[in-house]
Amino acid sequence: MKTAARAIVRRVRKVIARSGERVLPEFLVIFIFVMRRYKRRFGVFPNVFHPKTFNEKVLYRMLFDRRPILPQLEDKYAARDYVKQKIGEHVLPKWYFVTQDPSTIPFDDLPDEFVVKPTHGCHWVRLVPNKALLNRQELIDTCWNWLNQNYYDISRERAYKHIEPRIVVEELISDGSGLVPANYRMFVFDGRLELILVDVRRGESRHFVYYSRSWDKVDVPSRFKDIDVVRPKHLDDMVRYAEILGESLDFIRVDMYHTQDKVYFGETTMIPMGGLMSAHPHQFNLYLGSFWKLSVK
Repeated sequence: MKTAARAIVRRVRKVIARSGERVLPEFLVIFIFVMRRYKRRFGVFPNVFHPKTFNEKVLYRMLFDRRPILPQLEDKYAARDYVKQKIGEHVLPKWYFVTQDPSTIPFDDLPDEFVVKPTHGCHWVRLVPNKALLNRQELIDTCWNWLNQNYYDISRERAYKHIEPRIVVEELISDGSGLVPANYRMFVFDGRLELILVDVRRGESRHFVYYSRSWDKVDVPSRFKDIDVVRPKHLDDMVRYAEILGESLDFIRVDMYHTQDKVYFGETTMIPMGGLMSAHPHQFNLYLGSFWKLSVK
C-alpha cells in the first residue's frame, strides 16, 4: 500500500506542478494534503485505505465520510442545537451575543469575564478574564481575521468548508483551578465511552492524563509529565451525557468542563487533531483505533 501511495503522491505532484491545484478533483486535493502532512509529521505514509490506528481512521473519515452530521457537529453554532435536543439547555454555557459583525459586540453590557470564539474553526478562542484590561479594537480585529478565513483552506477538513462564520461571546467557565479549566475529552465509540483524556493546565505547565469510564488511570506513555486528577464529582453525568450525544455514531469526541455545581458542554469533534495525534506511542494509537468500527454512508 505504501509503495502505491508514494506513486500516487508523485503523480499528483506532477499534475499540480503543471496545472495548479484548482484543476484537481477535491478528493485528490485532500488526499495529497493529508498524505504529505502525515508523512512530514511521522516519517511514513498512513494506511488510509485499510486503516488500523486511530489517526488513520480519522484520515479515512476526512477522505470518505460525507454524512451531514459531520459539519453539524463541527459547527459550534449547530452543535448547540444538537446538544439541546439530545440533553437539554442546562449543560450549555450562556451565550451573551452572536454576530457576524464584531464591531457590534456590546462590550459595555457584557460581564467582567467572558470568552470570544468563532463557530467555524478550531483552536481559535480568546479568554477575557478582566474586561477592564481588554483592548477592544485588537479583539475586534482578531474576530475579523477569523471571519475572513475558511478553516477548510487550512486543514482540508471538508466538514468545515460550508459552515457559516459567526462570532460568539459566551460565559467563561471556571472550576476554581485557574484561568483555563480542565477539559475532559470523552472518546465515545458506538455510543459507549471508552476513554477520558483530561487536559489540565497548572500554571505554565500542561498535562494530558487518561482515565477509564470508572476513573481508573490508564497508563499511556507520553511526553507530558504525569499527574493524578481527582475523580470529578459529576463523573456519572459526564459519562451519561457523552454517551447520549454519541448514540448511533461510530465515533465522536465530546469535550466537557466540570465545576462543583454541574457539568458544562464544551464542544464536539468528529475529526480530532486532523489525524495527527502525536503525543503517544504507535501501540496506543492502535489500541485506541481498535474501538472504532468505521461506518461511512
